Amino acid sequence: MSDGTANGAHERTGLLSYTEDDESRKIIDFTDWDEEDPRNWPKSKKLINVAIIALMAVLSPLASSMFTPGIAQIAQDLHTSDNIVIGATTGFVVFLGIGPLILAPLSETFGRRKLYLVCFSIFAVLQIPTALSPNVATLIAVRSISGFFGSVGIANGGGTISDMFHPSQRAGIFGWYLLGPLLGPTIGPLLGGLIVQYLSWRWVFWFLAIVCTVNTALGFLFLKESYAPTILENRKQKYEETEGGKFRIVNQDDRPFRTKLASSMQRPLKILFTQPIVLTMAVWQAILFGTTYSLYTNFEAIYGKEYGFSTTQVGLMYLGPGLGFFICVWFIVPKIDTVYNYLSKKNGDEPKPEYRLPLANIGAVLIPVSLFWFAWTVKYKVHWTVPTLSTVFFGLGQITILNTAQNYYIDSFQKYAASAIAAGAVFRSIVGGIVPIFAPAVFDKAGYGWGISVFAFLSLALSPAPLLFYRFGERIREKFAIEL
Repeated sequence: MSDGTANGAHERTGLLSYTEDDESRKIIDFTDWDEEDPRNWPKSKKLINVAIIALMAVLSPLASSMFTPGIAQIAQDLHTSDNIVIGATTGFVVFLGIGPLILAPLSETFGRRKLYLVCFSIFAVLQIPTALSPNVATLIAVRSISGFFGSVGIANGGGTISDMFHPSQRAGIFGWYLLGPLLGPTIGPLLGGLIVQYLSWRWVFWFLAIVCTVNTALGFLFLKESYAPTILENRKQKYEETEGGKFRIVNQDDRPFRTKLASSMQRPLKILFTQPIVLTMAVWQAILFGTTYSLYTNFEAIYGKEYGFSTTQVGLMYLGPGLGFFICVWFIVPKIDTVYNYLSKKNGDEPKPEYRLPLANIGAVLIPVSLFWFAWTVKYKVHWTVPTLSTVFFGLGQITILNTAQNYYIDSFQKYAASAIAAGAVFRSIVGGIVPIFAPAVFDKAGYGWGISVFAFLSLALSPAPLLFYRFGERIREKFAIEL
């Protein structure tokens, strides 16, 4: 793990050096104001990159939940049960988590752009056989595979933003990007409900095929490589072709390719299982995602059966968490940088990853409170506006926790930010995919009051984590420091 220094200047020092090393090779690095350094790009160029990867990060989670209003229609059309159709969500979300374990380290080997374009092209194409699925087995299988390739935006988005923005500027931008993985599952059922009601469930996937193809085309046209080692490697090859002689990039890894690849593939799991803070935050995120997907896949039952809503009306209920997301990104997330910069300045201009954590305490309070609120107002069938209002605060808490945690990962692991984020993503996605299979049985047996309260109690148990890690995080990182 890095020493926690998050100052971008410490990461990108040095000129385009022609100092000879022991093998008489000239060293290639970015100059202080190098136009090819992604952190020196014009803001418009950075934001175009962010917009393209953010759309990718929206579309794959959107695909995870967009068909949920059509679960009953799919079950009837494919001659199966609702619970088996939910397996299509499970397979997709599980592979959405497994994908980053492979795709994040590959981006740290081959560069970001290639991975984005190859994987999202495949994701777009796979929507076609999904739309044409003749049976539920095909639907689940193709959905699962597409989840793997669709995870590329989630796997590498945080790393790409870290490539382009200094730590003191990152949280606000990252907040808007992070809307994707959360907003996708939120607005998916709303759009899906309209498509299912007026067309058919198959048109959900035709819609995804069209939109994902457009997004991929924009990537081919406008997405730029942002990973510094890849840019410098391209520069090295250009110099060797045009000027001759021997060159090497700064901090070049001279291990054999297979050794480097094997090492990079192990990196996310190594981070996850050797870093107590990452593991704890990953468990917390897993509980959040398990809760989210358990609620989202049961909104049809909750609002449809308990409150008598139509499919379209049920879809509108997903806007509650979405409103919370936007409120948080607009008003709270920018303060993460404010707090981080204030604490850094207060402590001798020495930034530490732990300075990202104070605002996580907002989410630590809001998540259990909003879940208890939702659980018992649904249980006693209080007017629908009351439980729906609780989902606004649930969404606000989600964004706060996920944003602070992922900024913490980036500051702690810097160069390997994508692998660190992947370490947290795999656990949350697997739990988020599996738990909803069992949620209906829990709700049927325990009722919505105690059934949803289970998730509230779990989040309550982890709520002291931000306070503890703010106080003891640096000591823990030093004790469990690892070589990556």
